[in-house]
Amino acid sequence: MTLETKHFEGIEQPKLQWAHEWLKTTKNLYINGEWVDSSGDKVIDSINPANGGAIGNFHCAEEQDVDAAIQAARIAFTQGPWKEMSRKDRGKALRKISALIHEHHAELATLEALDNGKLYKEAYNDDVQEAADLFEYYAGWTDKYYGENNPVEGNFLSVTTRDPIGVCGQIVPFNFPIQMAVLKLAPALAMGNTVILKPADKTSFSAIRLFEIIDEAGVLPKGVINLVLGDGTVGSYISRHMDIDKLSFTGSTHVGKQLIRDSADSNLKPVTLELGGKSPNIIFSDFPNLDAAIERSFYGLFTHKGEKCSAPTRLFAQREIYDEVVEKIAEYAKNYKCGDPFDPASDQGAQVSKQHMESILNYIESGKNQGARIVAGGKRDTTGDNAKGYFVEPTIFADVDNNMKIAQEEIFGPVLSIIPFDTEEEVIKMANDTIYGLGAGLWTGDTSRAHRVANQLEAGMVFVNRYGCYDFASPFGGLKQSGWGKEYAIHSLQAFTKSKAIWFAY
Repeated sequence: MTLETKHFEGIEQPKLQWAHEWLKTTKNLYINGEWVDSSGDKVIDSINPANGGAIGNFHCAEEQDVDAAIQAARIAFTQGPWKEMSRKDRGKALRKISALIHEHHAELATLEALDNGKLYKEAYNDDVQEAADLFEYYAGWTDKYYGENNPVEGNFLSVTTRDPIGVCGQIVPFNFPIQMAVLKLAPALAMGNTVILKPADKTSFSAIRLFEIIDEAGVLPKGVINLVLGDGTVGSYISRHMDIDKLSFTGSTHVGKQLIRDSADSNLKPVTLELGGKSPNIIFSDFPNLDAAIERSFYGLFTHKGEKCSAPTRLFAQREIYDEVVEKIAEYAKNYKCGDPFDPASDQGAQVSKQHMESILNYIESGKNQGARIVAGGKRDTTGDNAKGYFVEPTIFADVDNNMKIAQEEIFGPVLSIIPFDTEEEVIKMANDTIYGLGAGLWTGDTSRAHRVANQLEAGMVFVNRYGCYDFASPFGGLKQSGWGKEYAIHSLQAFTKSKAIWFAY
């Protein structure tokens, strides 16, 4: 890998020389406060999507390794000091981790850009920054979460307590590796639980480095956090394990359904699922600033190379403005530059793997074959050094029918389908005609219409006049086959607790 980059303005420079040295050693599992070899011989190579070359490797956990991690977490939960620690002290520990992430901000962003393929500036400004902020946010919750006094009748006092749920299995995706890991770690730890984390096999390095940083600082008691590495077989074993009290997963709907079956076939562990999406984004002709709607609709999808579950992948434009929307958003795509994640001039990085790139290209061919019209992109980007990597041009399809494959299935890449509509009733029907229900957006200058349409859209999050408003204080999650449960805010805390009603007679 190249060890030199151009200068980034306003952020720390990448730590490529440091990463080159760090990646020379095969990475191990973290179990019960120690770095240990796997019980087996399987080693997984990690590939740099920007050039197709191997950058490092790690040991793949076997079932007995997962058993050891779960046993360590169980002992730490039942016998260790973490859940019995004062809430303020737990909060101090989480704040320390937040500070440590900031101290190693550039290292973590560098690793994420290397194995995920996203832009370094995206990893730095979004992924790692949010990871640090999440630990800080949930540190503030540790001494503010409380039970309830229930208004029961008769000579009784009834209270509801919220207790830590226990040993938590957490399986995170490849698209926002460290952010998704911390989104599950921080609230679980805040409530006094212990954790077994399994990162995606394509993007494990930022999680490994995070655990190293926490371990070196001695922030948490032994066994509170454990890291197992590997492919889907490791995640499957976690989901089927009888001694996991809670499972949290972010990934595809297909895998999410299997995890539900695993839960039912094992100990009926509660499951939180954040799954796929095919989010509609509606621009009405009465919106007064069409250029702003077009710009935000474009960036809402194409940042992070379109590998976002909540991305607005179906753009519905009212007939009167349809041609203008198509023309202007196509210009954005044509000027959006794929390139080296460590080049500040790059607008879009590489897709996470060759397999995923090929899947996206197959969807593009499907769109062509079904009669959609390409107005930008439409193929692999092989310009210069991009030919070595897994780059896909930002692709815009016009004249899409909502029943086409590209409008119904999650592509998880830089591909937008633009669909014309005439009436409000028509577009609501099309927007809701999907198995998913994660996000939805609408742009209108009519306040009554905004309320009316937002209420009818079948989505867990609806964005009015700006797509993609996210805050830790607001829940994130979908309806239908986009998942079970919510994350962020108090919702993540509730997911990692169990409630108990206690009655007193007097």
